[in-house]
Amino acid sequence: MSKIEDTITLNQGSTVIPMVILTSLFFILGFVTWLNGPLIPFFELACELTSSQAYFVTFAFYIAYFVMAIPSSRIIENIGYKNGISFGLITIAFGAFMFYPAAESRTFYLFLIALFIMGTGLAILQTAANPYVVVIGPRESAAARISVLGIANKLAGFIAPLVLTALVLSNMQDYTAEKIAALDSVAKSAALDTLALQLQTPYIYMGVIILILAVLVKFSPLPEIDLDKDGNVAHMSIFKQILNTFQFPQLVLGVITLMLYLSAEVLAGDSIGGFGKQLGVYGEDGNFYLKLTSFTMTAMVVGYILGITLIPKYISQVQALKASGILGLILVLLIVIISPSIIIQLPGIPTLPLVIILVALMGLSNALCWPAIWPMALQDLGGYTKIASAILIMGIIGGAIFPLVYGSLVETINTANEANGVATTAKSGNQIAYLMLLPTYLMIIFYAFKGHKYRSWSRK
Repeated sequence: MSKIEDTITLNQGSTVIPMVILTSLFFILGFVTWLNGPLIPFFELACELTSSQAYFVTFAFYIAYFVMAIPSSRIIENIGYKNGISFGLITIAFGAFMFYPAAESRTFYLFLIALFIMGTGLAILQTAANPYVVVIGPRESAAARISVLGIANKLAGFIAPLVLTALVLSNMQDYTAEKIAALDSVAKSAALDTLALQLQTPYIYMGVIILILAVLVKFSPLPEIDLDKDGNVAHMSIFKQILNTFQFPQLVLGVITLMLYLSAEVLAGDSIGGFGKQLGVYGEDGNFYLKLTSFTMTAMVVGYILGITLIPKYISQVQALKASGILGLILVLLIVIISPSIIIQLPGIPTLPLVIILVALMGLSNALCWPAIWPMALQDLGGYTKIASAILIMGIIGGAIFPLVYGSLVETINTANEANGVATTAKSGNQIAYLMLLPTYLMIIFYAFKGHKYRSWSRK
């Protein structure tokens, strides 16, 4: 372990409290993040959007990570990690409160601004929390610690769509596209206004709870950390620090891998609802497709539990990343090849097309990517760890760009199918567009087998 890690790593007893606090924070982070999945088809209906326009929900949310990652690093440098976490929570709460005027006016652009603000708060939170969990214990078990946070994150991701569906979207069968289209312009506008207003109360409550958490974190015993104890980097300008990080291949390749991986994680969680709707997965209540994100989150929780159980006792985080990439590659090929007419009956739920289950299973292949990539990319960076963490956060832009590409591909392929008279039972753009994830898993495999080992661009 390097000198800087020796000075930062806490003893085992003092690691417990930070982990409890961070786990609670990642639950909130997951709850906020994975509400985007059911919001996409909701906004498509309430704000009268096309499929591709609806994916601006993920774009507005995740682009904030790219835009605000470096400013977040500066904020944390000025106010510290602990205060930075509190400030991030306050920012998230403000974004949640913005949903009230957005719903009042049923203006999609205001919703996007609110989502961007919430994404900004999460960028600050992520920039502070991720290096924290890497350095508060042995590096070889960092993936296991991040997996603990991942379970909290994805457990929240499982709960969030169910809560939103129960509180806001339980009457979606009254607001189907067919029923709305049959109304005159006045009745249609009134119905959609009523639908949008259902978002106000839950987001106000969520904002209040997050504000309370911000205060609790402020007065918690969460310790400060110093990632540049010897002052080797702090004297440099932020621009100089960024330029110098390009000397670390493990970081640069890690950022690229993280960006591509985010495309898979976000699409597995946020596109499954729209895919299910296209395949007619309505259930008895007419809105079962809105709950499908929870299936992906369940698969991710299983993956995180495996990570905690197996890493590092039985397998290394490198081996876990190798397995994740290979499994993801196989799943993408199966999703595209298998006929959507093949149906599976699982206990207690409506019949589901096999391809929907395979999309959900991508959650399993994605689960250990984030916790494995982070410690690999940050290894041997010393005082550059903080700015490198911010740059890794910028890699989350993959969650902003690739869903838009997916939505555009879906629309293009489906339009072409309709123009050519292709049967509705044939493979749709929703299914074929998952081919865009092949480069993602190929890059994950490359980084796991070779890319993370690079320490010089001239000598590999």
